[in-house]
Amino acid sequence: MSQATTFAGKVALVTGAARGIGFAIATRFINAGADVVLADLSESDLNASISTLSSDYTGRALAVGANVSKDADITRMVEAASARFGRVDILVNNAGISPKHGGRKARVEDMLAAEWRQVLEVNLTGAFLCCRACLPHMRAAKWGRIINIASVAGRTKTEIAGAHYAASKAGMMALARTLAVEVGSANITVNSIAPGRIETPMATAAGAELNQAYVARIPVGRLGTGEDIAAAVAYLASEDAAFLTGVTLDVNGGSFMI
Repeated sequence: MSQATTFAGKVALVTGAARGIGFAIATRFINAGADVVLADLSESDLNASISTLSSDYTGRALAVGANVSKDADITRMVEAASARFGRVDILVNNAGISPKHGGRKARVEDMLAAEWRQVLEVNLTGAFLCCRACLPHMRAAKWGRIINIASVAGRTKTEIAGAHYAASKAGMMALARTLAVEVGSANITVNSIAPGRIETPMATAAGAELNQAYVARIPVGRLGTGEDIAAAVAYLASEDAAFLTGVTLDVNGGSFMI
């Protein structure tokens, strides 16, 4: 798959794109020829990340500050994408939060209902809102790709993330499966990726000791990188994956197998 030409002429929208996995995904699409809308809470953080790209690419990147749990923000985000690039062909729902208590996972007994609701609103409702807003563009084009960045925490037990995070990620995979059935006849595929432990600011917040213990259980012997996830996203967004829909792709170095 040639990164220089694979997505020429396509428009991708990536949420949670200011850093980490999201920025790696956005960079992969830009390098592969796509125009990319990068969305995150802070437009200044997005522009700072975009400024690190080659000047040849920055004209194909649009920063939009948006809270994915806010319906009005999603409407404005998609309108900005349409105004700049004409449409949205590829949606990557990557925005997410995983609150910690004293650097550790939040236990259900210690969790406030407000915290539970916030995580579900950002991680799961945000994905729903983005899907709903982008689907008219994809239906009009008779082509589309939606990729939800879920988590191994939604596939099996987790010692790192709280129940709210795990539930939200399991919900994202269920959303993808259900939506895949609804839109398949429109030449739109909907899939999920369930990353294992990835080197991100969210992972760093768990602490070095916990991460080292986690690496010891990964057959390939390392944490994943944003680029590992970006490569999987690029595959699912490509024509090579045109017959894949409703699936969850586990990208975890072998830490979870099914």
